[in-house]
This record gives sequence, C-alpha cells and structure tokens, in this order.
Amino acid sequence: MKDNQEKDKTFYMEQATHLHNCHLVVDAHFDLPPLVLAKRLKGATHVIENDYLPALRAGGVGLVISSLFIPNEFLPEMGLRRALDLISALHSEMEESPGLFSLCRNTEEIKQARERGELAILLSFEGLEPIGNDLSLLRIFYELGVRGVGLTWSRRNYVADGCFFNPVEEGRKGGLTDFGLRVVREAVRLGMYLDISHLNDEGVEDLFAFYDGPVMASHSNCRSLTFTMRNLTDELIQKLASRRGVMGMNVCSAFVGNPDKKSLDEKDLANHVDYIRDLAGVEQVGFGFDFCDEMRDFSKPDPHRNYDCIKGYSRCIEFTAELLARGYSEEELVKIIGGNFLRFLEETIH
Repeated sequence: MKDNQEKDKTFYMEQATHLHNCHLVVDAHFDLPPLVLAKRLKGATHVIENDYLPALRAGGVGLVISSLFIPNEFLPEMGLRRALDLISALHSEMEESPGLFSLCRNTEEIKQARERGELAILLSFEGLEPIGNDLSLLRIFYELGVRGVGLTWSRRNYVADGCFFNPVEEGRKGGLTDFGLRVVREAVRLGMYLDISHLNDEGVEDLFAFYDGPVMASHSNCRSLTFTMRNLTDELIQKLASRRGVMGMNVCSAFVGNPDKKSLDEKDLANHVDYIRDLAGVEQVGFGFDFCDEMRDFSKPDPHRNYDCIKGYSRCIEFTAELLARGYSEEELVKIIGGNFLRFLEETIH
C-alpha cells in the first residue's frame, strides 16, 4: 500500500510539474517590494535575482502580483514616500538584473515577459494610504505602473474600513466613504482592478452595490471553513463569482484552519478550493499565497503563531499535485494555477 501511495504521489508531482512548466502560473499576492527594499536599505543588491527568483522558478511561477504595503510606523506622514521608495527599489533591481524580470502594465506585457523567459511583476496597492485623500495621486501611481487597487489593509483609511485578523475593541464600523466611491470610479476609468482582500464586509457590500464589474479577492479563503473576518462568507463568494471575480488561496495558517495545529499543509488549503468549486465553480479560484514566514519571528515561543502551510514557492507544485490527486482535470488546473487570474486581468487592466 505504501509503495502504491508513493507511486501515486510521484505521478501527481510529475503531472503538476508539467502543468507549471507549460502554463502561466500566477500568484496574486506577495509582499515582494517591502522585502526587497528592507534588504536594499541594509546594503544588499540583486535581491530578487539571488533571494527570490530561484524559488519562483522552482515553482514555475510566471507572474507575481507584488504589493505596495506600508507598515504602521510610516503612517500617516511617510506613506507616499515609502510607496515611491518601494517602486524605486524595484527599478534598481531591474537595472542590476537585466533580462530576468520586468514590471508589466497589461496582459500583453505579461505574455511577452513569459515568452522572453522573464518573471512578470505587476504592482498593486495593499491599502490606499499612499494617496491619502488626494485622488489625483491615483493617476500618478497608474503612470508608474500600479494596476491593482487593494482598497484597504486591516485598518481604516480615507477609502473604507479594513477587517481585522482577530476581533478587536472598536467603535462602529463603516463601509465605503464618499472618497472611496470616487476612488473606485477613477480606478476603473484608468484601467486598474479592485481588490477586496482586507476590506470589511460592509465595504465589500458597498462595492458590490455601486460597481457591477469583476473584482478580485487576491488572498482570502472561505469563512465557512475557517472563521476569520479576513476570509469571505458564502454569500460574498457567490457575489464575487457572479461578477466573474477570482479568489487567491492564502497559505497563512490562520486563514486555512486551526493555527494551533502545527501540521496544516496543502491538503488543508485544498479543502478551500473544493469548497469554492462546489459553491461557485473552479473559474473563481486561483493562487494568492501571501508567503510571510520570512517576516515572522520564530525565535520567541508563541503557541498561537501563524505560519505558512506551504513552505514557499519551491513547494507550491505540491498544492497542484494535491488537487490532481483529488480528481481535478488538467483543464481545470490550468485555470486555477493562472488562467483564471489572467482572464480577470484581461477584463480589467489596460
């Protein structure tokens, strides 16, 4: 029996590796710019080439949507400058490592980068703190190549309220503000997509009420399986599906299952894919891994610490192999590993 299981595992891994090598693999959320900038400020160079590209290639990833995330300590005064520093760091990296990766602004450039054998990078806000309450700055970031608009992180800004990872003491929650509605309309006019991960339920409902186009949940799982406000309810998943939106599966243990279980893995994350497939269809599922172990301090004992249930890009093929073992067809998996997000981007950005 054990020998048969090993043969099956080898078969599915070979099949999954073939899919990752032959088709576009998209990760809809990675904090690449903050990680790169932090290392460059300490004197490092060629950071993407040396520290991230090998694992991305091992996982067959062709497009990584990279977030402009601003930590609390830079807000409010330094949010704009920090975002510009993140973009500047990426350009320095491209100059140091020509022909390895490129900043893309539309799906045609993504396809061209793939044909050249380069990693495609697409920039997205993770919270609109960098523009404050100045709508004209959105156009500036569009011209700099930003195409994704994650309206909030897990905090309040001028656009809307974010959703917290765990319950906190707070006052009355709000949805989209009047400025937030103006941002939504301007982003769509410019050719930027909207991302609801980190937006609270009230804000998501407002967005669906005022905008009927496709939206992304770049790194959110199913609340029915793992209760956290960062995951989506069944009703919101169905609304997302009705607008041809896509959800990216997040590897953070707090969003996958009980984080006290130290052995959560690709099987637990695949349960969320099964759930979405049965609820809304495979066209609504993609990868939004949000790998964060590098940013966590594991030196201090903490029984409730979050962790990545898949250990980095070099192991993400195991997730696809698990889905193959569950009976997903190659046609379905081509959609899940990247086709769904590529279709979404074709419909939203320019």
